[in-house]
This record gives sequence, structure tokens and C-alpha cells, in this order.
Amino acid sequence: MIREATAADIPEIAHVFHAAIREGPSPYTEEQRQAWSREVSPADAWEQRLEPMHVVVADRTGVVGFMGVLPNGYVDLAFILPSERGAGLFRGMYSEIEAWAKAKALSRLETHASLIAEPAFAAVGFTVTDRESIERDGERLARASMKKELR
Repeated sequence: MIREATAADIPEIAHVFHAAIREGPSPYTEEQRQAWSREVSPADAWEQRLEPMHVVVADRTGVVGFMGVLPNGYVDLAFILPSERGAGLFRGMYSEIEAWAKAKALSRLETHASLIAEPAFAAVGFTVTDRESIERDGERLARASMKKELR
């Protein structure tokens, strides 16, 4: 089930974020993954990060994925537990995010997609506008700047 996130979901969201980065197959090295997420961040840090966003979760007797979008149309977070990937959850959460964006009369959605998320964003119509790498704790992480025009 895809639904809007609540404050009660924050501990599970924190876990999904960490597990999505650190577990399962990845194009990133172990050192890059550790730099990206060393440990599960505290709930209060997540509460502050999520507060300005519209956030949806994929719930299967617990949160297994989440996606957030800022009011300006920037999709800031999109994470799914490795064991749940490939089950259509990304597309389901994205559909809710796009519907929200259209209801807000946004003309475009943008994101910086990790190498893991880039194919999923491409599958729902995003195109790569640039490639870059960012530094996290001394490690360089490649990612793609992507956008999608909304009609």
C-alpha cells in the first residue's frame, strides 16, 4: 500500500534509508556506502529533514520504501529496501508524488539520482541533464541530475 507518511513512520524511514544504501547489490564501493550512511540517523534529524516535504511510503506491514518531494518539485529522497526492489513500489510511490505535483500546478520535477535510482527515474520519464559527483566524508559519489516535464 502506498500512503502518506506520518510522524510514526520516521524510525522506519531512517532504517530504510540506511539499509537501502548499505545492503544489497550496489555500483558504489563499500567505502562510498559507509561515507553515505555510517549508521541509522536519529529520528529527530529525520523529522527535521522531512518536515518541508510531501512524503509517501510503501507499507507492507511496515515501511519498505519512501519518497519525498519539496514544494519546488525537487524529489529529494527515493529509497526502497533491497529485498523489495523490482516489485513496482518505486512506480507506485512516484505516481503519488507526480499527482501531488500536478495538483500543486508544478510544471517540472527534478532530482539528483544515485546510480541505483537512475534507471527507476528514467523508467517513469525522467531524462539525464548532467552527471556529477559529490563528496561525502572523503568519498566521491557519482549521480545524475535528472528532470521530467509535467503535462
